[in-house]
Amino acid sequence: MRALVIIGPTAVGKTALGVALAQRLGGEVVSADSRQVYRGLDLGTGKVTKSEMDGIPHHLIDVTEPQNQYTVHEYVTEARKVMLGISARGKLPIVVGGTGLYVDALLGRIPLDAPPGDQELRNELESLDLNALQKKLLETDPERYAKTDIQNPRRVIRAIEVALAKHPATLLPKQDFDLVWIGLTAERESLKKRIHERLASRLSTGMLDEARALHEAGLSYERMESLGLEYRYMARHLTGALSYEEMVAQLESEIYKYAKRQMTWFKRNKDIQWFDADSPTTQVEKVKEILYSFISRR
Repeated sequence: MRALVIIGPTAVGKTALGVALAQRLGGEVVSADSRQVYRGLDLGTGKVTKSEMDGIPHHLIDVTEPQNQYTVHEYVTEARKVMLGISARGKLPIVVGGTGLYVDALLGRIPLDAPPGDQELRNELESLDLNALQKKLLETDPERYAKTDIQNPRRVIRAIEVALAKHPATLLPKQDFDLVWIGLTAERESLKKRIHERLASRLSTGMLDEARALHEAGLSYERMESLGLEYRYMARHLTGALSYEEMVAQLESEIYKYAKRQMTWFKRNKDIQWFDADSPTTQVEKVKEILYSFISRR
């Protein structure tokens, strides 16, 4: 299956580039973002708006409620079905996102041998506090405990779920891909500025109100904390643990650290052709050359 992949750290313009290329190439976008799968997590995740989609279909967005835990196994299973459907319609799948695990699992760069989700077990585990979850994981699978982010309840629950799987791991069918990898990046100071401006814009347009509304609709602050980054620090502010100023400062710092982790992950992939998000003219011309060569092989 032929596909175009657009990756990079947060705030570099992946969404806009994906839409522009989809319009030129007759494509549809497959989101690869581990939090944009959740309904209602809009401003906090920088989710593409209907206006920004500009008529281009976007898939794997708003597929489940934030109270649920959507696993990478579920994502890959559904995303591959979607990609096959796009190809069958004579369109080009364009994978766009910054969640490296989702991208690499989807496109076969890493094996995906974890079992599918067990909602009954998840419901039981979600009633436990973090200390109890950590203890249960340690007792169940000490080796997995050592490899898990034990401060993140969502990841601890998934680790326990995998360790206690009632069924053996399910390997997804192998899928062959013919890919072009496009990476967007920016110099350190430019990326910091982009992150600062993007965060300020989202806060000014109601990101905190979104978090309040999610809580009022039944999303616990504990679950919000486990959703990470924006929702973690907004939850801490809304429960009184952080002042507004502390929330903004800590959140901006954590988003930048996350962007660095994203780049560390993606730099392992030597097939990615990188472009500077701050050099649009040169970037567009180089991307055109690559894509014309790609299209000629179709």
